[in-house]
Amino acid sequence: MRGMYPLRRLLLMALVLWVVTTITFFLSYVVPGDPARLIAGATASPEQVERVRHELGLDRPVSYQYVAYLNRLAHGDLGQSLQSRRPVIADIRDYFGATFELSTLALLVTLVIGIPLGVLSAIYKDTFIDHVSRLFSLSGISFPVFWLALLLQVLFSQVLGVLPLGGRLGTGAAAFKVNTGLYLLDSLLSGNMPLFKEALRHLILPATCVAYPTLAMVTRMVRANMLEVLQQDFIRTAHSLGFPPKAVFFRYALKNAMISTITVVGLAYGYLLGGSLLAEMIFSWPGLGRYTAFAIINSDYPAVMGVTITIALSYMALNLLIDILYGIIDPRVRIQG
Repeated sequence: MRGMYPLRRLLLMALVLWVVTTITFFLSYVVPGDPARLIAGATASPEQVERVRHELGLDRPVSYQYVAYLNRLAHGDLGQSLQSRRPVIADIRDYFGATFELSTLALLVTLVIGIPLGVLSAIYKDTFIDHVSRLFSLSGISFPVFWLALLLQVLFSQVLGVLPLGGRLGTGAAAFKVNTGLYLLDSLLSGNMPLFKEALRHLILPATCVAYPTLAMVTRMVRANMLEVLQQDFIRTAHSLGFPPKAVFFRYALKNAMISTITVVGLAYGYLLGGSLLAEMIFSWPGLGRYTAFAIINSDYPAVMGVTITIALSYMALNLLIDILYGIIDPRVRIQG
């Protein structure tokens, strides 16, 4: 029965993807706007608009368009963007690299700072460290992203002048070959350290802004889980047997406290990969969130539908990865058929 689990998960992912694509397809008929008019242009005559509508198949029954849409998806065709006049999959490929780089750095900051801070807050409960950690977590959950982004820009760019205001690279940066779409990785592979430093400087503010709410959430989650685990009998037994405190806290307690934390981290990473819209807009970051925002503003339905499918696939892949990590971190977790 256990061997059937991967197959069941794949079938469930296919079902979820079909539901998402169906909802996004029919929602495109509910929102106002005429795709044929948008493509033909504001000055196009009614005859030209009808010609475009016929070429796109928009004059066909909805059921026919729906089947044609699913057929295109099965062949990896997400349609053509009404805004850029390029294939949507090509646009997503170009913009996803910036979002992936930003989200991954934000996640690394979250894990490197949030997990140790949550552990220390639990170990030194009701001390100064714990109070500072809880105040930090509360501020991270309470501060609006747009307010934090503007505050960081004013402080570090306008007042101190140590970090750039926005963008992915400075206007004077030399052209370089983009292989992976990740500027930090591409600059390292090419040995271009000045470019690496420039790309990193532009990443610091948006990554901090994006990571702060997730960091606060992970810190609170780790603290709560650690406090619960530290009350378990096996922890008291480990202390009574003379195990070193570091081994008890980080090898036994933290390992058991990470199960639910992994779920939060995975979902947060999926959200970040979907595009941190506000942060990308404020920092002029050419990522998926900014692309989505302009697609919504310009009623670019194929682009919005393509991004929605991309986000759904990201979440499903991350959920599958989380299930795998469960069994690696805690052997007690078994996949039942």
